[in-house]
Amino acid sequence: MGGVNFRSLTFMILIAFFVWCSSIETCIARRGKHWRQSRYAAALSKKKGGSHGHRNYHNGGSKPKPPPPQSHKATPSPKPKEEVPPSTPSPHGGYSYDQQSTVFNVLDFGAKGDGKSDDTKAFQDTWAAACKVEASTVVVPAEFVFLVGPISFSGPYCQANIVFQLDGTIIAPTDARPWGKGLLQWLEFTKLKGIAIQGKGILDGRGSGWWQDAPYEDPYDDERKLIIPLNSTVQERPPMPVRNELSGKMPSIKPTALRFYGSFNVTVTGITIQNSPQCHLKFDNCMGVVVHDITVSSPGDSPNTDGIHLQNSNDVLIHSSNLACGDDCVSIQTGCSNVYIHNVNCGPGHGISIGSLGRDNTKACVSNITVRDIVMHNTMNGVRIKTWQGGSGSVQGVLFSNIQVSEVQLPIVIDQFYCDKRKCSNETAAVALSGITYEKIRGTYTVKPVHFACSDSLPCIGVTLSAIELKPVQERYHLYDPFCWQTFGELTTPTVPPISCLQIGKPTNNRVQSDHDVC
Repeated sequence: MGGVNFRSLTFMILIAFFVWCSSIETCIARRGKHWRQSRYAAALSKKKGGSHGHRNYHNGGSKPKPPPPQSHKATPSPKPKEEVPPSTPSPHGGYSYDQQSTVFNVLDFGAKGDGKSDDTKAFQDTWAAACKVEASTVVVPAEFVFLVGPISFSGPYCQANIVFQLDGTIIAPTDARPWGKGLLQWLEFTKLKGIAIQGKGILDGRGSGWWQDAPYEDPYDDERKLIIPLNSTVQERPPMPVRNELSGKMPSIKPTALRFYGSFNVTVTGITIQNSPQCHLKFDNCMGVVVHDITVSSPGDSPNTDGIHLQNSNDVLIHSSNLACGDDCVSIQTGCSNVYIHNVNCGPGHGISIGSLGRDNTKACVSNITVRDIVMHNTMNGVRIKTWQGGSGSVQGVLFSNIQVSEVQLPIVIDQFYCDKRKCSNETAAVALSGITYEKIRGTYTVKPVHFACSDSLPCIGVTLSAIELKPVQERYHLYDPFCWQTFGELTTPTVPPISCLQIGKPTNNRVQSDHDVC
């Protein structure tokens, strides 16, 4: 009986032992599984915390870092589908941009940059994305050449302070088809706030085909009538550049390369604009313009290729730039005030001009213009004011100071009989000129040092000359003495040569401006 009880007791103990061991293994296994799940959850939590925000993989940004190696003790299951980053590989090996991007590279929107493929749509798509983001940047990367047709990068619904980072080269089409019947501009930025074009890139208008196509239809700079070669023949038109890069006849309307319209706080810096079909850089109806450290480069015989053209624009600063073109290096038109230009190299070209103003009996208003610390070499004019007969309005408060001229044909010009057509009628109305100061204008001329031709009915008044030293260089033109007509003011220092034709004081019978004339 005792043996049986002992055996039964031993059997029960063994059963209890196996049950207890089984429970221990289950617990340990469960504990181990719970530990592995905790490590994976922690790893996911760290990745999610470190991946928010957008990285810029272009224009100096770093490539995405590879994920850290997983522990050999645990292999997490694949990441859920909803946690895959939104960016995807782009054709050139980078990443496309999600809605949180602030940098938009044209390559990521399909631009090829091979100089042959049409990248117009890619630029349009890039702008459309950047336009939605305040302080965004459009990147045109270096070492690529982008063939781009006419585009308007327009607001007014774009966010403010967009930067157009131009480090590559953009070229215009030389095929006539993208231009239709003719356009006024190639690249236009309109109704924007805080737009900046910057970088070391190039805008190449490839305009030689336009220059050659219809030179006789272009306006003609009237000051050429004053330049008489020694052989007494007057060349009606300058020779045109050799026609090249042309695929079909181009429209007669020639585009400006880069135009800004109706914009506030515009900056253009660093870039080169070359070979524009017509004007290189234009500002219409803009307020707060800064242009510096740019280069304009076109042949001196390219017709009507002004460097910088200002119209109805206020608070403009232009400095530290090199402007070489076939017309005015800077042209200041009606509606401009508070313009300050300094430290600019001009040439070849037609100098720095206010006007022409008052064409077709229009009213023109220009005031508070300062042009100083300028170097001009081999230009047709130096500093010039040109108006049409029959106009109204006024030009007042102008200072030309510290202008160094070298082999300039006509360093100082006021021409109130300007006419760029074959024939212009005589009229009594005129744009009134007053408060014009010339000081420290020195160097050499090849035709005439001073040409003042003012209106008979509304003479120029308040013309002041100080420290004028201009010496003739006999080259291939007839030389002439200073000329003045209906010009009144004062000489504050002796001049070289003597400008005795200036009438001291004020005219006795100066016509009083009507309310219609006053700006």
